[in-house]
Amino acid sequence: MSNGAVAGGAAGAAVIAQAIKASGAIVKVEPLDFIALLERAENPLLVYCERRFFSTSYQYLMGYKGLVFYTKSRTPLDLPRNIEVVTAKKIWIPA
Repeated sequence: MSNGAVAGGAAGAAVIAQAIKASGAIVKVEPLDFIALLERAENPLLVYCERRFFSTSYQYLMGYKGLVFYTKSRTPLDLPRNIEVVTAKKIWIPA
């Protein structure tokens, strides 16, 4: 492996580490648990994305008590009415 490849790999790892730091803690929960959190939150803001790759999936993000919660579902969630929804083109969660 050349020094350039090693440096490129290190730079890529640094970018990923910075993205994780910027995003903070992301907690993955089941869809029903996500709905329960939405119902508890005051003035919740939800970020939603519909992905179509081989099949359609629905991704959701929300902040609650300083953490970011994430869920993914094969069907749209039945959302409470008191929420503000932002539709995103893409939601990327660091691995």
